[in-house]
Amino acid sequence: MNALMKNDPEVFKLIKDEEIYQGKTIRLIASENYTSRAVLDACGSVFQNKYSEGYPGARFYQGQVNCDALEILAIERAKKLFGAEHVNVQPYSGSPANLAVYLAFAKPGDTVLGLNLSHGGHLTHGSKASATGKWFNAVHYNLNPETGLLDYDEIRKLALEHKPKILIAGHSAYPRQLDFKKFREIADECGAILLVDMAHFAGLVAGGAHPSPFPYADVVTTTTHKTLRGPRGAIILCKEIHAKAIDKAVFPGLQGGPHNATTAGIAVALAEALKPEFKEYARKTVENAQALAKALTARGFNLVSGGTDNHLMLIDLNNKGIPGKPYAVALEKAGIILNYNTVPGETRKASDPSGIRLGTPSVTSRGFGIAEMEKIAEWMDKAVSCCEDDAKLAEIAKEVEALCAKFSVPGIE
Repeated sequence: MNALMKNDPEVFKLIKDEEIYQGKTIRLIASENYTSRAVLDACGSVFQNKYSEGYPGARFYQGQVNCDALEILAIERAKKLFGAEHVNVQPYSGSPANLAVYLAFAKPGDTVLGLNLSHGGHLTHGSKASATGKWFNAVHYNLNPETGLLDYDEIRKLALEHKPKILIAGHSAYPRQLDFKKFREIADECGAILLVDMAHFAGLVAGGAHPSPFPYADVVTTTTHKTLRGPRGAIILCKEIHAKAIDKAVFPGLQGGPHNATTAGIAVALAEALKPEFKEYARKTVENAQALAKALTARGFNLVSGGTDNHLMLIDLNNKGIPGKPYAVALEKAGIILNYNTVPGETRKASDPSGIRLGTPSVTSRGFGIAEMEKIAEWMDKAVSCCEDDAKLAEIAKEVEALCAKFSVPGIE
């Protein structure tokens, strides 16, 4: 980074400061991860210089020989990894990917059915704060209030009543596995397209640590970071029968030229996910999450659904007497980074909710194991009683930094 250091020392310093920050803190954001150095290198390559509207072999610009080969490579790797019939690697992120599916299969005003945001869904699953909730008639299913689990009988009832064009299976804060077979049966019964948003658990699917949505789903969307450990991008996978509709929705429906450097990073990440060691990573991610869930439960934390089957946990803090936001702020001071989050039955506003969300993708990439999960739970428990004591939080931060110093940081020299 000598050129950057010379030409823009301010940005160079911020990058270096962020490297240090990521190294000395425990990152429990469920949607974050560390990419490899190879992925970072690909994302910073000369593919940043290219503009490539269209698809391989049918571009609106000349000089695409290498861009075409790159995109085809990424597509073939995604097909091999997930067993998909058709893949589009051009979506800029997960939200445009989901919007492309709406554009392909629904018209403004049509009904879509997805998980309620406050129960673990995503903004793009029809939240009123999102374009998907403003342009479409969004109906939502909830978690069972007693178990914290999806109620497939309720989903079926709503689907048969409202006849959605698109049935969405997916989440951003649901700590359990999804039954794709049941979703398929419901979609068939009500005549809906089944969209699986596997953005959070795609890496677990790739590594065999989570059931696969294939061949049950008509269309699958995913980001390429989170558990997949790639760059900030997205892909859409679908049955061949829907290929034209999806491709047309992405371009020219929603986007212009793809971000070729991101495509390069995606291709590298997919190759890494095809290696045998990625299966071990996926297994350990779930193992760590379950160990952390067990340790937190033993310390009186109320985990929604009582635990986790995947990489994340959702915790209702009402029994701890502190809302999610001030607790997340306190933990940040202690060197533990996670996010505040709404919980099922939320009574507070979304900007100051009752819960927190955390996950183990990043710490697992770093090499943390069960012993470290126990220590994290201990620090989180300690922070509850000293949320307003900056000195005590600083003491925890020193202990956190000392632990982090024992583990290298993927992608950071």
